[in-house]
Amino acid sequence: MDLRKITEDFSVSPQIEVADVPDIAEAGYRAILCNRPDGEEMGQPVYEAVAEAARAAGLQVQFLPIISGQMTRTDAEAFSTALDTLPKPILAYCRTGTRCTVMWSMTQIDTLGAEEILRRASDAGYDMSGLVAQLQSGR
Repeated sequence: MDLRKITEDFSVSPQIEVADVPDIAEAGYRAILCNRPDGEEMGQPVYEAVAEAARAAGLQVQFLPIISGQMTRTDAEAFSTALDTLPKPILAYCRTGTRCTVMWSMTQIDTLGAEEILRRASDAGYDMSGLVAQLQSGR
């Protein structure tokens, strides 16, 4: 398991396994947000198996599948709503954690600003410089 803290209330991770869920709960997370569509890669656990384990561990769980490279405004709005409504701290996962970090950056840029987005993402091992430049040019 590779949990990467972005803020006190939000972390990202590459694909988690069903067996990871008890450790995620023990680490203090209260919700899991899955941003990876089922069937994206052979052998990945299906969302419902992770969700069942999460519910059994007392975690809230939400499925918000986002296709890599095809993120929409609707996806960003749904992601923002999930951040606002899920109990915190939240662990979001996808294949590598990048998609979750992109979505977080898109929804937080107006609140935190470019420098803070870049710093937090970089501290977690993700380079959001291209995205931030694109977001800033679209203002």
